[in-house]
Amino acid sequence: MARLSAELNHYFFETVTTPQVTLKEILTLAGERTFGFLFVLLALPSALPIPAPGYSVPFGIVMLLLAVQLMVGRTRPWMPAAWNNKPFDLATVQKIITAGTPWLRRLEAVSRPRLTPVCASPPGRVVIGVAIALMSISMMIPIPLTNTLPAIGIFVTGFGLLDDDGAISLGGLVLCVMGGTLTTLILLFGYEAVKAGIGLIRGGL
Repeated sequence: MARLSAELNHYFFETVTTPQVTLKEILTLAGERTFGFLFVLLALPSALPIPAPGYSVPFGIVMLLLAVQLMVGRTRPWMPAAWNNKPFDLATVQKIITAGTPWLRRLEAVSRPRLTPVCASPPGRVVIGVAIALMSISMMIPIPLTNTLPAIGIFVTGFGLLDDDGAISLGGLVLCVMGGTLTTLILLFGYEAVKAGIGLIRGGL
């Protein structure tokens, strides 16, 4: 099977000829890889330091639904039929894939099946599902700093799930904890206060 980075570039730059792609096409592209593939692809727009307005909320909703299904033991994802025709601009998707490819290749270089119970056992998948569900909710909060780090956590955790690499998924779960902590602090103390605190920490390093 081709590496994910190569497959995404081939599909979105060579195969698709329409000006827009739909959620149904993305789900079809996932094929047998299901959950891990979808978490990686759906988290990618919000995980990158590039403008991608309009993706965090709809993709956050989709990933929340997928995470719940992962927790209850489904092996194949289900989506409401009404969601399948949600369109996304191909040029924007291509921009996201181009920016995300270097990060995908870095993970691909070190990824291999290991610590597989983290990804394959029911308890492991419940833990991953809970973490991704919480991060998906965070992505939908319309406050700065509440979507990028949670999306990165989902992206890394999902990549480990995709390759049955429990070590990478554990690293992603750590990022999820960090993202959840940041979001909690922002909700408790406000964006400006947390931003000022981050500035003080950076100034002291």
